Amino acid sequence: MKILIIDDERSIRNSLKEILSDEGYEVDTAEDGAQGVQAALAGHYDVIFCDIKMPVMDGTEVLSKLSAEEIESAIVMISGHADISTAVECIKKGAFDFIEKPLDLNRILITIKNATDKATLTTQNKVLKKKVFGTARMIGESAPMQHIRDIVAKVAATPARVLIEGPNGSGKELVARSLHAQSDRAGAPYIEVNCAAIPSELIESELFGHEKGSFTSAIKQHKGKFEQADGGTLFLDEIGDMSLAAQAKVLRVLQENKLSRVGSDADIKVDVRVIAATNKDLRKEIEAGNFREDLYHRLSVIVIKVPSLDERKEDIPLLVDYFVEQICQETAMPRKTFSPEAVKLLQERSWKGNIRELRNVVERLLILGDQIITEQNVKEYV
Repeated sequence: MKILIIDDERSIRNSLKEILSDEGYEVDTAEDGAQGVQAALAGHYDVIFCDIKMPVMDGTEVLSKLSAEEIESAIVMISGHADISTAVECIKKGAFDFIEKPLDLNRILITIKNATDKATLTTQNKVLKKKVFGTARMIGESAPMQHIRDIVAKVAATPARVLIEGPNGSGKELVARSLHAQSDRAGAPYIEVNCAAIPSELIESELFGHEKGSFTSAIKQHKGKFEQADGGTLFLDEIGDMSLAAQAKVLRVLQENKLSRVGSDADIKVDVRVIAATNKDLRKEIEAGNFREDLYHRLSVIVIKVPSLDERKEDIPLLVDYFVEQICQETAMPRKTFSPEAVKLLQERSWKGNIRELRNVVERLLILGDQIITEQNVKEYV
């Protein structure tokens, strides 16, 4: 771990460097704020200790400059003239912590450990987001896919609700994730709910939560998906399978931005962007009395139609390459290549299961096929 100490008092710089070096840390020093900023921008430091009262450039200016540069270091402010208002101001500007002089070794070591833990969590969070959203790219250069990308780029930054229509396995959830990732809610929760996978008697509890004792198995209070997604995005997949009773409650949340848990009359305010998806024709469902027309109009401010794979077969070569890369990376499987004839044969067949079926086929061929997957392999295993 690398640490930078910015302090105009030589004795403090040297003693702190000596102590932290003995603890196994790599330590650099700077004798004023300007030198400190230059050092911080030139090299990566895990933790920066910065005095507040310094000539040339004081600590609050250093903090402002480094925050503006969005460096990832944990900045710890130190001062012998500390007061609550100064500490609060530093924290507001992005300081990780605030320590008063005379410096206490135990407090310093605890602060470094906390900064390390935070950095680890931040890194894990970035890796997780990359796994979730980095693999959610919409692959394809066909006209329908270019059209979808154009709509997503225009709509993502707005609060508009989006209804995504398309057959099973066509990639509706990827469009939803892309909308969230490109929105100003990208740093907030993204919660998915498959309405078709939840029994109708449990859907209300799942979406809106319940109070302890509200029904037989409610042994403790439970926050629903709307509350979990507060400040972020809620993706309601296969919303056409939702019960009419649950639809009425969803409509209320969309109208009033508040909900009540099962077993409670208390209102809870929520700020959630709802993206819905369906493989059904909701207009026909409305005519059949299975879906509320008022809810449909609330959800369909923007409608995005995702084509079936058969409607964009020119994207199959790109999808095959993408799935080969993804599957081999995830499974540590030796990388194989598809011959042009094999890919052409895949383009010629019909894909009722859409993207999902194609991915399964690519994985099967990677396992069973030759090093260069041939037309014969496709005929034999598909």
